[in-house]
Amino acid sequence: MKIAVTGGIGSVGKAVIDMALVQGHNVVCIDRVIPGDDARKPGVAYIQADITDYAAMENAFRGCDAVVHMAAIPAPGHHPDHIVHNNNVVGSYNIFRAAVEVGITRVCQASSVNATGLAYSRWPRFDYFPLDEEHPTYNEDPYSLSKWICEEQGNSFARRYEQMVISSMRFHWVVPERATAVQAKGYSQTEAAAKNLWAYTLHDSAARACLLSLTAEFKGHEVFYIVAPATITDIPSLELKQKYFPDVPVRGDLSGHKSFFDSSKAERLLGWKHN
Repeated sequence: MKIAVTGGIGSVGKAVIDMALVQGHNVVCIDRVIPGDDARKPGVAYIQADITDYAAMENAFRGCDAVVHMAAIPAPGHHPDHIVHNNNVVGSYNIFRAAVEVGITRVCQASSVNATGLAYSRWPRFDYFPLDEEHPTYNEDPYSLSKWICEEQGNSFARRYEQMVISSMRFHWVVPERATAVQAKGYSQTEAAAKNLWAYTLHDSAARACLLSLTAEFKGHEVFYIVAPATITDIPSLELKQKYFPDVPVRGDLSGHKSFFDSSKAERLLGWKHN
């Protein structure tokens, strides 16, 4: 398979490319900044382009079989709000539209657990734990809003082009190893950690989910939580819930150190499990 990867120079994009190469795929790496000749990987074609440039995306995708769209501004606060929102939403639309124009029917895009409103909210609102893909959104910041709209764009394209198979991956704090997520002593007992629900995703697990989605047997557009099955802390999950979210009902299993996110849909439809 020939796979176009937007944001291929970013940490998750690199992980997707490395895993795709190991699996025998050819890759087109698309990013605003690309490495010099001495740092390029065999089996990878590099194209310097911006996801907000529609014509560039269409040209970059020609001859490819699938797209893994990882490029985005990954958080609010470092750019003006309208830049964060518009970059992510327009970029996602361009990826879908360009894929349709060149005949690509398999698209995987990076979403975020924040599509429901989470870490960047003044204080997150939850209807129940653990969170699944049916939980409503209460987003209130430009980044989280953009990710929710990107998912809705996936729904729209899948409705109009019934041959398209689209996945939106709700990653959480993608890190190379668990130790990175536990780096700050005492972090787990802060309000910042609570707003993140003490969760993370490993690079390899995120990459594997993306590649599995390109061949999985489902139709239309599906959203998936891609999150580690346990929290970053030694404090039991029910104890954390009672301290920070005492009024949120528990509808599933939060025993031990189980995650506040239910990723069982990814296991069911993709055959995926976190490392």
